[in-house]
Amino acid sequence: MSGNLCSLEALSSSFQVHSKPRETSPLEYKATKPHANHLKFQKFNSLAQSARELTNKAIFFHFEKTLLKSPSLFPYFMLVAFEAGGLLRALILFLLSPFICLVGGELGLNIMVFLCFFGIRKEKMRVGTAVLPKFFLEDVGCEGFDVVMRCGKKVGFSDLPRVMVEGFLKDYVGVDVVVARELKVVGGYFVGLMEAKNTISLDSNLILGEEKSDYQAIGIIGCHNENMHEQLFSHCKEVYLVTEAEKQSWKSLPREKYPEPLIFHDGRLAFKPTQLATLAMFMYMPLGICLCILRFLSGIFLPHSICSPILAFTGTITTISKPKSSISSTNGEGEKQRGRLYVCNHRTLLDPLYVQLATNKSLTAVTYSLSTVNEKIAPMKTVRLSRDRERDGKKMEKLLSQGDLVVCPEGTTCREPYLLRFSPLFAELTDDIVPVAIDVKVNMFYGTSASGFKCLDPVFHFMNPNPVYSMRLLENLPGSNTCKLGGKSSFEVANYVQNEIGRALDFRCTSLTRKDKYMALAGNDGSLKGSRKVTHA
Repeated sequence: MSGNLCSLEALSSSFQVHSKPRETSPLEYKATKPHANHLKFQKFNSLAQSARELTNKAIFFHFEKTLLKSPSLFPYFMLVAFEAGGLLRALILFLLSPFICLVGGELGLNIMVFLCFFGIRKEKMRVGTAVLPKFFLEDVGCEGFDVVMRCGKKVGFSDLPRVMVEGFLKDYVGVDVVVARELKVVGGYFVGLMEAKNTISLDSNLILGEEKSDYQAIGIIGCHNENMHEQLFSHCKEVYLVTEAEKQSWKSLPREKYPEPLIFHDGRLAFKPTQLATLAMFMYMPLGICLCILRFLSGIFLPHSICSPILAFTGTITTISKPKSSISSTNGEGEKQRGRLYVCNHRTLLDPLYVQLATNKSLTAVTYSLSTVNEKIAPMKTVRLSRDRERDGKKMEKLLSQGDLVVCPEGTTCREPYLLRFSPLFAELTDDIVPVAIDVKVNMFYGTSASGFKCLDPVFHFMNPNPVYSMRLLENLPGSNTCKLGGKSSFEVANYVQNEIGRALDFRCTSLTRKDKYMALAGNDGSLKGSRKVTHA
């Protein structure tokens, strides 16, 4: 549901290849007349299929029409409304969506902007860098993306507010100049109105800099009846037109072709909130709340043997895999028998609970940022760490002397198929280490959050219709790969465990840390281009 909805979509579908206004309909001639003197309009597929070199080209492109497959912008505004404004604002936007679709065009766009941004604090607006890039990448068409990325200079313009698109276009597409409208701010809060369109023509010297003579400008557009668009494309000698029918045949951009690895993203919604999907979510939520309460109560008050069938009956899927050989319980010759250390990757706050379920024995979990509410209702013993290495080491040593312990050395959760760097502290405590590989699949809500209320993380996880938890207990760490028996450094042991878990899950190991995650999701350095180090597990 973009600013070029309804009638504008009909207009875009009528554009054809015309270097001359010969034998054109009045509608086509009217659309191309402003540029008829110096521009040639061509079909996009003639550019996409061309093998000529584009590195010396400067491209001016419409973001929504050139890169995104979907003709509707409603899902992206729904993400802003839900993640930045809350459930009530999202419900209001959904209820008004039929009227917005009816009015369409610029008015429909302005209504969505007002509903989503009015009263939102500017400093806390992170949706554009922490949430939307994931959904943009999943909606990008491979054909349009390939053409844009082959060009040397990139100028992207959008009908969406700058705060929604600038982070994605610069961090993931490498756009040099983003042309989009600013939102008005009063007292540090958005008032839901966009600034007037900039009617001043962009100087090509400003766009292309001193290298202007080295670049020939081309353009890609869906509809070009707006004054700002005319001025932008006045620098182009050729303009390629993309129709909605043409985009329907585009393929989605595969993950391996992402220009930057998508490792960190925030937000609660795990699906693209189209109008039908949003309707399904609101219809399901009363049932989801009931399921969440039932799952919580059974998990807290009932023993594992009883709660497991109940969880399965309510749609929770849990798979547990154990090694064929029995895990040794000895800690080395002459060493006093102590508890075993279970080391797992971190997907949600519920990881230690599922490790306890998989081992079928009482465990103690060490945590860093567990909320007080979750700490009190947890059906297992939890001990809070301070992130002081020496103090935490002594505390974990004491806990191991009392029984088995479970730890998540990543220090924070990661949603994507990547493993963050493992803190080496656990390797210094014992040689009796059991790696545990965990994967979680959800279909409606994410049970993790970097900026939201962490006490609601288990609530959102259990509200999913069919949350899937996969557990795989790996072989006990061999003595040759431990600190005391094998003489390895704690860093070598931590990296070995990380690689073993990564290999079991088919995840990629990284050197990123908790600090990198929160820097990215706080908007300080969303791309992490200088610190992203990804290796194959």
